[in-house]
Amino acid sequence: MKTILITGANRGIGLELARRYASDGDKVLACCRNPQEATDLKALEGVKVFQLDVTDGASVKALKADLGDMPVDILINNAGINLEPQSFEEMDFDKWEETFRVNSIGPFRVVQALIDNVKAGKDKKIVTISSKMGSVGNVYYGGAIAYSSSKSAVNMVTKILANRFRDDGIIAVPLHPEWVRTDMGGPGARISAEESAAGLRKVIAGLTLAESGRFFQYDGEELPW
Repeated sequence: MKTILITGANRGIGLELARRYASDGDKVLACCRNPQEATDLKALEGVKVFQLDVTDGASVKALKADLGDMPVDILINNAGINLEPQSFEEMDFDKWEETFRVNSIGPFRVVQALIDNVKAGKDKKIVTISSKMGSVGNVYYGGAIAYSSSKSAVNMVTKILANRFRDDGIIAVPLHPEWVRTDMGGPGARISAEESAAGLRKVIAGLTLAESGRFFQYDGEELPW
């Protein structure tokens, strides 16, 4: 049995990952901003729900206090927002800053607080659900400035974490989940949350130190930075 911590676990990909890991008998520590409203998450057996706002230092410290020295085998930074559409002509800078606080700085806050828990785990894996839209080498569009730049930033954060903690045996990667039919992705997206979560789990399970610091999508294909 592994211990899996998932942020943003109350809906979409996070919820489906929590469901699948729990159904296999793993211990799931599921985090979300408003546990009282997370009806579907709380209904899952084998899942312990924690309050967590990744933009709030006090909330992250409270999570660490709740966990203590508990080993975490796999830490999945899934919490994220997309406050688009915005445009070059009409950029909402407050929303851009909020996007960075959640998507780029939030995952670092969580890792900084829980790094000793990951070091104590068996798998020692840190996974950030990023996006192909953060790939500088893959840009082909002229919009989504706030969201794309926040994902590029968290990719860099993850790469630095991979370098810093390689000697500790820690594997850190960003993963692109594909365009997924969730509240964020919308009904016209390419694949379901079930398909995405199944692929992500397979990739996560196969990660070794050789893959640490690289960028993959849900089907295992490597992506350019």
